[in-house]
Amino acid sequence: MSYSLATVSYIGATILFILCLGGLSNQETARRGNLYGMIGMAIAVLATIFGPYVAGFGGMAWIIFAMLIGASIGLYAARKVQMTQMPELVALMHSMVGLAAMLVGFANYVDPIAASHLSGAAKTIHEIEIYVGILIGAVTFSGSVIAFGKLSGKISGNPLLLPGRHWMNLIGLLVVILFGWKFVQADSIGTGMAYLIVMTIIALAFGVHMVMAIGGADMPVVVSMLNSYSGWAAAATGFMLSNDLLIVTGALVGSSGAILSYIMCAAMNRHFISVIAGGFGTTGGTPVAVDGAQPAGEVTPILALETAELLRDAKNVIIIPGYGMAVAQAQHTVYEITRFLREKGVNVRFGIHPVAGRMPGHMNVLLAEAKVPYDIVLEMDELNEDFPKTDVAMVIGANDIVNPGAQDDPNSPIAGMPVLEAWKATTSIVMKRSMASGYAGVDNPLFYKENNRMLFGDAKKMLDEVLIALKA
Repeated sequence: MSYSLATVSYIGATILFILCLGGLSNQETARRGNLYGMIGMAIAVLATIFGPYVAGFGGMAWIIFAMLIGASIGLYAARKVQMTQMPELVALMHSMVGLAAMLVGFANYVDPIAASHLSGAAKTIHEIEIYVGILIGAVTFSGSVIAFGKLSGKISGNPLLLPGRHWMNLIGLLVVILFGWKFVQADSIGTGMAYLIVMTIIALAFGVHMVMAIGGADMPVVVSMLNSYSGWAAAATGFMLSNDLLIVTGALVGSSGAILSYIMCAAMNRHFISVIAGGFGTTGGTPVAVDGAQPAGEVTPILALETAELLRDAKNVIIIPGYGMAVAQAQHTVYEITRFLREKGVNVRFGIHPVAGRMPGHMNVLLAEAKVPYDIVLEMDELNEDFPKTDVAMVIGANDIVNPGAQDDPNSPIAGMPVLEAWKATTSIVMKRSMASGYAGVDNPLFYKENNRMLFGDAKKMLDEVLIALKA
C-alpha cells in the first residue's frame, strides 16, 4: 500500500471516528455510532499493517502474532465480563493505553533509526514528545490500575489522604520538570534513559497517589478523567511516531473525555481540581451513625405485595435506577414490570442521574441491554419538574443521587449537588438491602420522610415478587 492510499485510509478512519462520537451522544444512534467506530478502527489497523510503515515480513509476522493474542483476550472478555463489571473493565482498558504509550516511548528513544535524521530543534522537540508521552502514559497506567482495584472492590474506596500530599505532588512535579530539562540536554542514550526511568517512577507513584486520594463518590468522574488521559497519551504517542491518525484519534478521545469530566463535575456540584485533590466519599455500606445528626423519624417498611398495589393504582411512575440494580442484575425484571404497567396504561419513565452507577452512562447501558425503550429513559433535568405530578417514584439501589440533604443541608458533604427529587412524588419507594449509607458515606433523610416506603432485600428477588404480584 502506498503512502497516499494509507493517508486516504487514515482520513476515512478519522471521519468514521468523528461520526462514532456523534452517534454515541444519543441513545437511539449509539448502536450506529459503535458500528462506525468498529469500521474506522478496522480500516486504521489494516492501513497500518499493509501500509508502508511495517518493514518486511518479519515485522508483519510479529504484528499478526500480537493481534491474535490481543483479539483472543478481547473476545474472552466480551463473552465473560458481566455488565456490572464494565466500570472496572473500562478502567483496565485505560491502563493498557497508558502502558502502550510508555512502552512505545521507551522503544522510540532507544531506536537508532527513529531520530537518526533529526538534529537541533527538531531533535529536541522529538525528545520532548517522548518525555511527555511516557509521563502521561505512566500516570494513566498506574492511576487506571488503582481505579480498577477500587471499582472491583479489591482496594478500599476510602480516600487515602497522606499528610502533606499536595506538597508531595508539587515536589514530584518540580522534579519531573527538572529531569525533563536534563533529559533533552543529555549527551548519551544511557544518561537520558536514567532520567526517563526516574521520571517514570515518579509518574507511576503520582498516578497511584492521585487515585488513592479520590473517594468512592467521585469514581465516575475518575473513570471519565482517565479516559481523557488515555486519549492524550495516545496523541503524544502519535507525535512520537509522526502518525497523524493517532494524533487526531487521541485528541478526540482526550477532548471528549475532558468535556464529559466537566459535565459530571457539574452534575455533582464539584470542581475538577477538588476531585483531583481527593477526599470525598467512602466505600459505601457504612452503617448509619447513631447520633444527634441522624434525621428524625422512623422508616416505614413495605412488602412486595403492597408495592405492586401502589404501582397498579398509579397513573405516573418514575423509576430511578442505581448501582444496586446493576449488582443484583435486576434490569431485566425492571423491564418486565415496565412493560406490564405500560400495557395497563401507566405512564412509566426512567430518571437517570449523570453519575448513577460507577461510570458515565452505566445505567443507560444496563437499561438498553434489557430492551427498555429509549424514549422513556430521561435525564435528570428533563424529569425533575414532573415529580410533584408523579404517583410513585421507585428508587432501585440508588442513594446519594436522591438525597434531599444535597438541597436542605448546607453542611452536607454533597450540599449543592443536583439530585433527582424523588421525595416530591406522592409516594416514594426505596429498594435497599439495609439502612447502610451510599457510596459517598452520607446518610439519606429521604428514608425517614412520611411519604417514603422502604422495600428491603435483594433487588432482583424483591422485583420478581413485585412482578408476580402484579400479574396475579
